[in-house]
Amino acid sequence: MDFRTKVTIPAFDFSINHSNRIMMMGSCFAESMAISLRDAGFQIDVNPFGTVYNPQSLASGIRELISGKKYAISDLFQHQGLYHSFSHHSRFSGISAEICLENINQRIETSSDFLKNTTILVVTYGTAYAYTLESTGKTVTNCHKLPENYFIRKRLSVENIVDDWKELIGELKSYNSNLKLLFTVSPIRHWKDGAHENQLSKSSLLLAIDKLTHHYNFCYYFPSYEILMDELRDYRFYAEDMLHPSSVTIEYIRERFSESFFSVQTRTKIQEWGNLHKSLNHKPFNPDSEEYKEFIQKTQQKIKDFRF
Repeated sequence: MDFRTKVTIPAFDFSINHSNRIMMMGSCFAESMAISLRDAGFQIDVNPFGTVYNPQSLASGIRELISGKKYAISDLFQHQGLYHSFSHHSRFSGISAEICLENINQRIETSSDFLKNTTILVVTYGTAYAYTLESTGKTVTNCHKLPENYFIRKRLSVENIVDDWKELIGELKSYNSNLKLLFTVSPIRHWKDGAHENQLSKSSLLLAIDKLTHHYNFCYYFPSYEILMDELRDYRFYAEDMLHPSSVTIEYIRERFSESFFSVQTRTKIQEWGNLHKSLNHKPFNPDSEEYKEFIQKTQQKIKDFRF
């Protein structure tokens, strides 16, 4: 007897291997997946603006990568002793404008170049709710703990998302004609929005992606959201906050991703790479022995010589 309904993932007309360059942008779920893939030896660039949750801010960030925007002091603001950008996560903030700008501009330069040669851009929408700065009307990526009355909260409509992304996809294909886009929706529930509002938000994201993938034959959808919400329908697959997926769940979704996109040869390489790193991280009984030192040297050389 089967006690769960397994999500059927349609066959894709392309595969992924270690020669591909993969950029992943979106919510913290995107970052968790990126770490897992990077550990498996893939060439990954993840979230050059930090975690981004709404489609409008994601589109703005990608446009800045395409244009190679250079941030200036006028793009920053100061709050609680740090300089911030409304387009970036607080990890880019700094105690001086110079430090903040260096963090931002170096990353844009690196990621802009990476995007130019990226094979697959994986975009993870988190929520359809966005915040605009009341004084300018501009959508922000991060509010940086400023008072709520500085912002106006809105839910992006399906039409808003689709129109914005159709225009962006045209810009992306002009920048990198070989690019494929793989969309997914984060299974993380935005409970602060409310139970019903969270469902409306996720539905808007799913409907927008459906329209985009039907319009473009190089845009695809991977059902991360459905795997957790339907296939793993149990709170034991969540972290302690009961909102984020657990590490086991992240690994399971990565396995489903692997089944969908990786050949047998690629999966074998991932296993070999993982075994080498497990050997390197093994805790010996006597770490000072000559045998262990020799073992470490040989393992490090094998990693250095490894070819995907």
